[in-house]
Amino acid sequence: MAVKILTEHINVPGINTFDVYRKMGGYAAVEKALKKMTPEEIVEEVKKSGVRGRGGAGFPMGMKWSFLAKPEGVPRYLVCNADESEPGTFKDHFLMREIPHLLIEGMIVSSFALGANKSFIYVRGELMYVIQILEKAIAEAKAAGFLGKNILGSSYDLELVVQPGGGAYICGEETALLESLEGKRGNPRNKPPFPAVKGLYQSPTVVNNVESIANTPWIVNNGGDAYASLGVGRSTGTKLISASGHINKPGVYEIPLGITVEDFIYADEWCGGIRPGHHLKAVIAGGSSVPILPANLILNLANGDKRLMTYESLSDGGFATGTMLGSGGFIAMDETSCVVRNTWTFARFYHHESCGQCSPCREGTGWMDKVLERIEHGKGNMHDIDLLVDVAKKIEGNTICPLGDAAAWPVASAIRHFRDEFEWHVKHPQEATQPGAVYRGAMELV
Repeated sequence: MAVKILTEHINVPGINTFDVYRKMGGYAAVEKALKKMTPEEIVEEVKKSGVRGRGGAGFPMGMKWSFLAKPEGVPRYLVCNADESEPGTFKDHFLMREIPHLLIEGMIVSSFALGANKSFIYVRGELMYVIQILEKAIAEAKAAGFLGKNILGSSYDLELVVQPGGGAYICGEETALLESLEGKRGNPRNKPPFPAVKGLYQSPTVVNNVESIANTPWIVNNGGDAYASLGVGRSTGTKLISASGHINKPGVYEIPLGITVEDFIYADEWCGGIRPGHHLKAVIAGGSSVPILPANLILNLANGDKRLMTYESLSDGGFATGTMLGSGGFIAMDETSCVVRNTWTFARFYHHESCGQCSPCREGTGWMDKVLERIEHGKGNMHDIDLLVDVAKKIEGNTICPLGDAAAWPVASAIRHFRDEFEWHVKHPQEATQPGAVYRGAMELV
């Protein structure tokens, strides 16, 4: 049975309350951290664990912590990025809703390690009921002496604040989040300076994802080496995956990093296979911002080996034949899916959510939206397909934040792997625009 770090007790009745969470061993990491460890020792254990940021970038969390500047007389902040807005991703929402005290415990341990006396949880603004759940959990923890002044007699103080998000996808980018948290419009900042040097209120700040922070209690309790022993290579530990699309068992799964993509899709323990009578056509493995892969490439590497659910294996081959684990938003598509229509849907989203600060993104996302709409509605031409590729290239790498890349990669990869489907839309406009029409040409189905 695979080790469960985050969801071991998720189905225990009342686990969302302090009393039940405490009975199941909750807040033991806070006691150990504050009574038996120094902040430096906690940072070292997180570094040894090899845990990588679970928000999408996959940057080593302990290394990020070690970058935090520590000038005398200047406050430090920890900000939890709970502005989960990536289409196809809902695992942080699930974790906060079902077991909020795990995040609260992680925030306390992490804040102590970083020397932060005031920390924030920035939650997607649409999830007001989740904000209420977190605020209740914070009140319970404070009443039990785990938050506030002189926690457990340790002389360590911590105030934890839940902040509703600005209602924009761009606020999930860490510097735009900090701008929003300060009460400004959520526009990304130029870097450097990085948040570790000048972040919230121009003070040293660490921004981590919900799932990332929720791992810290287990690491403190069991040690960084124990965490690093799970997973494969530099993909250590477990990973929450938001699984949706044409699978038999959509939901949130905590998987050991290193299982095969094939097992994740078809095993009864996970997604349970593609819905009856249908076959796998394509997968978006890490949320809407990562490259789409056809069935044969998502299941197998170029050398014939099975592709694994790890950061390295999914990216093997680069964007020519690979993708990214990203935020873990795993969307499976069967042969009834229209890649052109889905790509246009994503393009509309990124066009709408661009902050407009960078002209390649502001203008380019609009062009991709309009050209894809034209193709989808039977008014495109063959030149439009190459135009989309060209626009995507001009956006990629030319913006302050990664939203430009996130908009460009899905379009470029869809054309790279499903160009015949785009051409079919151009060559057969009357057929392609019929309700429910889907290209059924040279697809490699599994």
